[in-house]
Amino acid sequence: MEYLGFIFLLFVVIVVIATSIRIVPQANAYVIERLGAYQSTWGVGIHIKMPLIDKVAKKITLKEQVFDFPPQPVITKDNVTMQIDTVIFFQVTDPKLYTYGVVNPIMAIENLSATTLRNIIGDLELDQTLTSREIINTKMRVVLDEATDPWGIKINRVELKNIIPPKEIQNAMEKQMKAEREKRESILKAEGEKNAAILVAEGKKESAILEAEGQKQSAILRAEAKKEATIREAEGEAEAILNVQKATAEGIKMIREAAPSKEVLTLRSFESFEKAANGQATKIIIPSEVQSLAGLASALKETIKD
Repeated sequence: MEYLGFIFLLFVVIVVIATSIRIVPQANAYVIERLGAYQSTWGVGIHIKMPLIDKVAKKITLKEQVFDFPPQPVITKDNVTMQIDTVIFFQVTDPKLYTYGVVNPIMAIENLSATTLRNIIGDLELDQTLTSREIINTKMRVVLDEATDPWGIKINRVELKNIIPPKEIQNAMEKQMKAEREKRESILKAEGEKNAAILVAEGKKESAILEAEGQKQSAILRAEAKKEATIREAEGEAEAILNVQKATAEGIKMIREAAPSKEVLTLRSFESFEKAANGQATKIIIPSEVQSLAGLASALKETIKD
């Protein structure tokens, strides 16, 4: 019996020791109470609590948490009621304050965000609300972070997830957006037509310039060709004259070398005058020396006939 009692006692001691050992995982914290009062906060690692005296009052995660709160009805400065839902990113920085600062921290943050959102939107008109998300997010984060400091909570970021205006406002906004799109379309179409007309005019202008340049170049080429032809013709005539002069000079040279008699020269003169008389000239001037020679030749001719 004593052996069984010892075994039972040893088993109870082992169970108590085993239940008194706690391992706190990473990014967590345990709040410990002793006889109902706060004792300490355990961080990461192995811890041993006093059996039957200490207890783990709350296990808290130190990681950043995200809560998406349902849409809240808010009224703008120009009396437009809309639904806005928010997303809160927060982190526990003090486990003790988080445990004892407020009964339900998540509900407290939700209600605080709703009231803060109503206060901020109440100072804005509809158009400002739709275009000032970043301003609203910043204001809400500052207010919530300051209000949750006594709870051991750090508000890292606040985002407006959806802003839902009334149905009639949505319809009006859709019509306005449609009108804006049609207006932009008309403007773009007009700009396109304008640019097309400008391009066509510039094309015609360029074409006219190119045509004028072509005509100018053609005229220059024709003038240069005509000038070249004239030069070649003049060179040909000059060369012909030169050749005639050379031939005449050669003929005179040959005559000089042949040393013809006076009678031969006279006969050649008669032949030349005969050719001149057969031409189109209306008046022929004959030198006196040639006339006397001609008379003598005629007398000789008659004498021979008799």
